[in-house]
Amino acid sequence: MYQIGVISDTHGMLRGEVKEFLRGCEAILHAGDIDRQNLLEELEQIAPTFAVRGNNDKKWAEALPLEREIEIHGIRIYMIHNRKQIRKDLSAFDLVIFGHSHQYEEERRQNALWLNPGSCGPRRFGRPITMAVLEGDGDRNFHIRKIEMKKEKKQQKSSLPPDIGDQIPSILKAIDAGKDVEAIAKKYGIRPELAEQICRLYLTHPGVSTEGILRKMGL
Repeated sequence: MYQIGVISDTHGMLRGEVKEFLRGCEAILHAGDIDRQNLLEELEQIAPTFAVRGNNDKKWAEALPLEREIEIHGIRIYMIHNRKQIRKDLSAFDLVIFGHSHQYEEERRQNALWLNPGSCGPRRFGRPITMAVLEGDGDRNFHIRKIEMKKEKKQQKSSLPPDIGDQIPSILKAIDAGKDVEAIAKKYGIRPELAEQICRLYLTHPGVSTEGILRKMGL
């Protein structure tokens, strides 16, 4: 039995939970909107990664293809970021992977399974945080296991460090430097849930100030 991780729309955030699921996979398929080069490099350290370029993947991602054809264990796979740009003739493929909508989809169309793993990056639009794992037995027989992350508990004011306002500027610089949530939490001595909340607010509100983050956290 083998496993292939299928993710999309990380938007600069690689969650600890996601990495744990991916560590058991022999390959990773990313359907675009990666947002930063070092996130892709971090995925490569876990397993060989095959990615396509999303609409938010800018100059750094010019070498990434807009669409991709690969074959793994005999499974013929077509990848693209935006479903609206999928080519008409997909008769040669067993699996069609796309992203962009942040909405998990799984649909059988003709001879292929169409899969959108949803987004496993910052939570947006109130939608679940999801990814998928392709599991097979080496004989072109496979199925898809949907994985949904638990919803984050809202951070309570009383559990926040008293100097969090002074720490946030340094935390934002660490995010820009490509540090992940676990590393940030350890360096600044804060809970991973709080580090993830700050990362999410910063990545989903480009240009937000320290004061803006504190306001959005209800402080």
